[in-house]
Amino acid sequence: MARILITDDAAFMRMQLKDIISKAGHEVVGEAENGEVAIEKYKELMPDIVTMDITMPVMDGVQAVRGIKAVDPNATVIMCSAMGQQQMVVEAIQAGAKDFLVKPFSPERIVEALEKLSS
Repeated sequence: MARILITDDAAFMRMQLKDIISKAGHEVVGEAENGEVAIEKYKELMPDIVTMDITMPVMDGVQAVRGIKAVDPNATVIMCSAMGQQQMVVEAIQAGAKDFLVKPFSPERIVEALEKLSS
């Protein structure tokens, strides 16, 4: 079981992810609505995995990955992107993200990514 921090500016997306993650037997330890909050919550909670939306106000997902990696070089971040954000996904992977999920989410794909990264 992994401890997970969910980062997305849309409350309904956080709720959807939380539901899928909880049903898969993992624990959601926190939620963040932008990258800046995600970095603060990461320091406070030290989760095993962070799900990170790419496009958010205040601080986007790519900047947040860099910020989290500065705090913990071994952090595990899974990017969440809408179709058509390939360039930002590439930047996020270069910044240290370990995987990415495309919206709309498939519960099977989320569970697969979590299993792969939490083992």
